[in-house]
Amino acid sequence: MNKVILMGRLTKDPEVRYSQAAEPLAVTRYTLAVDRRFKRQGEPEADFINCVSFGKAGEFAGKYFKKGQMVSIVGRIQVRSWDDQNGQKRWSTDIVVEEQYFAESKASFESRNMNQAPVQPTAPVMPPSTPSTNDGFYPIDESIEDDDLPF
Repeated sequence: MNKVILMGRLTKDPEVRYSQAAEPLAVTRYTLAVDRRFKRQGEPEADFINCVSFGKAGEFAGKYFKKGQMVSIVGRIQVRSWDDQNGQKRWSTDIVVEEQYFAESKASFESRNMNQAPVQPTAPVMPPSTPSTNDGFYPIDESIEDDDLPF
């Protein structure tokens, strides 16, 4: 099975190109900066993963995805190899995007881009029945231990 799920921030605006076939196909490339869960001193805090999407998905990414935006993707790993102009063997590992999603609200992205902090909830924890003012998400009570969960 070859399945990848990633969430990270775009390092730059996606680059859209079109194939030279009879019916041109959009080929969009972008790079996601995905934070590492465990960070060691002297090592990078994120991995930079190359992604490519095709067709309508590629056109969508080129039109709506912007540098710094948090996105989530589902895809598969593809490894390519070729010989460069000097006869050296070159390798490239990309994620071929099958699904892509916005992972933050437009308001949150825009407020962060204007150097403003996104709106944070005033109460530390709100029960699920109470509507949240934080982009439709509910804060999580971090004090709950695994033994307290019903599943």
